[in-house]
Amino acid sequence: MSEKNNIFSFQGVNGAYSELAGKKVYPGAKSIACKTFEEMFECVREGKANTTIVPIENSRAGRVADTQRLIPNSKLKIIGEYFLEINHCLLAPKGSSMETIKRVYSHEQAITQCRNNLISKDKEMIVVADTAGAAKLVAEKKNKEDAAIASNLAAEIYDLEIIQSNFQDFTNNVTRFLIMSNTMLDIDQSEEDIMTTLVFTVRSIPAALYKSLGGFASNSVNITKLESYVHPQGFDVAQFYIDFEGHPKTNSVKLAIEEMKFFCKEINILGVYKTSNFRKK
Repeated sequence: MSEKNNIFSFQGVNGAYSELAGKKVYPGAKSIACKTFEEMFECVREGKANTTIVPIENSRAGRVADTQRLIPNSKLKIIGEYFLEINHCLLAPKGSSMETIKRVYSHEQAITQCRNNLISKDKEMIVVADTAGAAKLVAEKKNKEDAAIASNLAAEIYDLEIIQSNFQDFTNNVTRFLIMSNTMLDIDQSEEDIMTTLVFTVRSIPAALYKSLGGFASNSVNITKLESYVHPQGFDVAQFYIDFEGHPKTNSVKLAIEEMKFFCKEINILGVYKTSNFRKK
């Protein structure tokens, strides 16, 4: 990814995990906080940001439905991926302790991922729009009875104390982010570790999904992700999202896509990009 991409947009307020991921991808980059995912995409389309950082799925909570729904019609292209290991921190005003805290604010997923800890410590759970927003709220309230579950970046930004790091119930809590831009990367087909993402709409025929993916099996193309959508035209039109290993110009992938065309009304490649080194762990 080019270092010239020095401005990225993300959804949430400063200190969000999306911003933390963006700063890992582009150290020293400027960031634009957006209220909604739609605004986040619009920032790139209008040229205010070079890229946007899009949460797509979490190893514990599954897919991020809002972004999954918006990506196909965003008019942006995927240029990379980044895996962020989530370290939920319990944050509170300076001088607070586990004993003083009665209420904990955070995003629904963060609350869910820390639920056992919260129950065992007898804390009231209050769901808010996002993790960093919870940290900002707690900082503004300045009450030692209030705490937030958020990132260590949020603690730094809002001058909160980290009461406990790694507050989540389970380890191996990872969020996958997509990096999206206005222009698709021009990657040579000879390069290794290539991922392609596309969306396709199947024809209304029996076993259309099975048949459209048959070419991937027969040509040994590995599909790593498959998601379904309700198409805007109605419930009788099926649309799917897939990630698969390989470049569209390699022979095996070309054959798989050619076979797919017989059973699909529409195929749209969203991106061809290098896979993250995290996949090799």
